[in-house]
Amino acid sequence: MDTVELEPLDAARLDDAMLSAFCEEMLASLSRSDQRRWGKTYVRGLVNVPGRKSIRRISEYSEYLVGSGADQSLQQFLNQSPWSWAPVRSALADALGRARPPAAWVVREVTFPKNGSSSVAVARQYSRSMGRVANCQLATGVFLAGDSGSCPVNWRLHIPREWDEDTERRHKSRVPDSERWRPPWRYVLDAVDEMAVGWRLPRAPVVVDLTGDRDAEVLLGALDDRGIAYVVQVSPTTRLPAAGRFGPAALPPRTVGQVAAASLREGGTTLPERRGGRMAGAPRSLFTLAPAGAPAARNGVREGSAPLRRRHVLADWSWGPARPRAVWLTNLGDSGTAELAGLVRTWDRSAEAPGALAAESGLLHFEGRSFRGWHHHVTLVALAHGFRVLRGLEAGRQAPGRPLSTRDI
Repeated sequence: MDTVELEPLDAARLDDAMLSAFCEEMLASLSRSDQRRWGKTYVRGLVNVPGRKSIRRISEYSEYLVGSGADQSLQQFLNQSPWSWAPVRSALADALGRARPPAAWVVREVTFPKNGSSSVAVARQYSRSMGRVANCQLATGVFLAGDSGSCPVNWRLHIPREWDEDTERRHKSRVPDSERWRPPWRYVLDAVDEMAVGWRLPRAPVVVDLTGDRDAEVLLGALDDRGIAYVVQVSPTTRLPAAGRFGPAALPPRTVGQVAAASLREGGTTLPERRGGRMAGAPRSLFTLAPAGAPAARNGVREGSAPLRRRHVLADWSWGPARPRAVWLTNLGDSGTAELAGLVRTWDRSAEAPGALAAESGLLHFEGRSFRGWHHHVTLVALAHGFRVLRGLEAGRQAPGRPLSTRDI
């Protein structure tokens, strides 16, 4: 059968029809037809409006569909309309998982730079991605990452300490009383719990960077208790417990860096740096994997917790033997070095995802003055990006700038 190429106008109509059907499915939990209508209008604008995707520009683009003056309706839909974002995020995660199961749940801190002080949860605070203190909002985003692309499906907005007692700012931004400052690991665990328990998604390894976080062990222990696989980047100075629940300690307390250095002396696994196999002269990376001993013994472990898996230290020596580029603690040691290195590369490549969300789907093009408005915006941005990922899958091509899964190495 001959392949029929669509004319540009026909292709555009097909894409719009597919986008409309996608939005109908994703926004089905919204109880009112006008909510679904404005949600579809906003997502269509995020997908199609070039350049800055402000409410005003989306309104102007949408006049031929919804008439003039749509900006006020869009403002109300985003900032005041009481629709729940959780079912929309769950629907997106389910659609992505059905299309292509993710290799990992990649967790990243995402920074929203701000000029003033009117946005919800804005403060001068340290941004990992910027490497400095900045006036910004900080958020935790959980991305489903795999060989077909990555897409954020869950979000947590960090509430700065200074906002806890600032009644006036909290009221103005409509921050719920339950939303208070939390350590970064708590946002990670809350989001993962919602996905694993609340949404009942098929689980994938959690990959996250907790370097410099003194409470990394708290998150590791919580993931162990839940039976959730993980690859967590930590500081080389992170101390390993002398004893655990697997029996008597065979070694005195050590640091992750010391275990990594000892494993390097015993050799490691050299892997091609790029996917598609080794090519002549292609860069290669050296990884080592060594047992780290048992998880730390903890009191108050809930009944029915999953059996604990022994932890391992994974180290990336691509910077040379003087010091590792990164060290990771994982409970997936039995998966082997190549599989774990693939998860690390999935994490590395996911660094491009926030930039793609900003450039293509308007992630940073929203003032975000209210707690509800911020969550509505990032949820609809995820739908716009998710549509591109799913459209790319259907077209048999991979999304640009995507993080790769272990299947790509």
